[in-house]
Amino acid sequence: MFGELILKDGTKIEGRSFGYGEGSAGELVFATGMAGYPESLTDPSYEGQILVTTYPILGSYGVPDKKNWESGRIHVKGLIVNQYIDTPSHFESKKTLSTWLKEEKIPALEVPDTRYLTQLLRDKGAQLAKIIFDKDISFHDPNIDNLVDQVSVKKPIKYTRRVSLSAKGQSKKKTIVLIDCGVKQNIIRSLINRNADLIVVPWDFDVLKLAEKIDGVVISNGPGDPKMVDTTIVVARKLMDYKIPILGICLGNQILALAAGGNTYKLKFGHRGQNQPCTEVGTKRTFITTQNHGYAIGKIPKGFKPWFINANDHTNEGIIHESMPFMSVQFHPEACPGPVDTEWIFDKFLNFL
Repeated sequence: MFGELILKDGTKIEGRSFGYGEGSAGELVFATGMAGYPESLTDPSYEGQILVTTYPILGSYGVPDKKNWESGRIHVKGLIVNQYIDTPSHFESKKTLSTWLKEEKIPALEVPDTRYLTQLLRDKGAQLAKIIFDKDISFHDPNIDNLVDQVSVKKPIKYTRRVSLSAKGQSKKKTIVLIDCGVKQNIIRSLINRNADLIVVPWDFDVLKLAEKIDGVVISNGPGDPKMVDTTIVVARKLMDYKIPILGICLGNQILALAAGGNTYKLKFGHRGQNQPCTEVGTKRTFITTQNHGYAIGKIPKGFKPWFINANDHTNEGIIHESMPFMSVQFHPEACPGPVDTEWIFDKFLNFL
């Protein structure tokens, strides 16, 4: 079975189908990771997007158990690869990638030249696209939707895990609220493994109405335009007024900036992959980071200073307040999939509590 990838600029590419046999539309983006496709496909930050993988081979190690995913389902609207492997070899594999995609009704095409697509997106920027089979469908811009509302939890969820205090250097258990804008599960694991009681709340939940004493708040990653999540921005502004420590991650980085009076803008083609170099401002330290976002901070809000800068395009990769316990990073410190170089960000945040 063959399908066709059609871009808004008129580009048409035929490919062999190895996923679900019905069409889908979204924003076409590319990612540069060499591994970690189960984690990437289940990352809620990909909601509404058709993903092109620059690494030519996908499917070679199958799909692991659901406990290893970053959420409970696939979030991409479609998948484009150069070569699909239908005979996986890995001790944790439970099914083939093709089987998984069909179960979750996600179309996927094997095309002859993903390098061409990547170069096109680098030159022209991320584009609307659609995958079609027997019948045509309309293009759809996911950035006009509140994608965060589609992926956030609907009611608060509590997590508790007791670990050795000496192992993590924490003097006592802290209660952290995580505002779920599309959180990756490894962020949750990273926090509870550091002896935190965690309350995960919806994106539009008023944190200050919780009965529990709050030691700190994490604003998670998530999909789409940060300006769409106006309620979260208002909540973040209230938290700063009460001087409650805040850590923003990815979309949370942009939300914190907007709440403090800064501004954001859409990147030409975004940062997606496990090899983005970020330099800590004022030091000679550069970290290789995992990222997945299409927007960035433009105007740094008053009272904050740049914390990290992307070594490739010099865009902002994090901000930190000059005197208050407010900080955020554009990359993923939980780093799954990807390097673990920046897990210390969680420890730095917890030391403020």
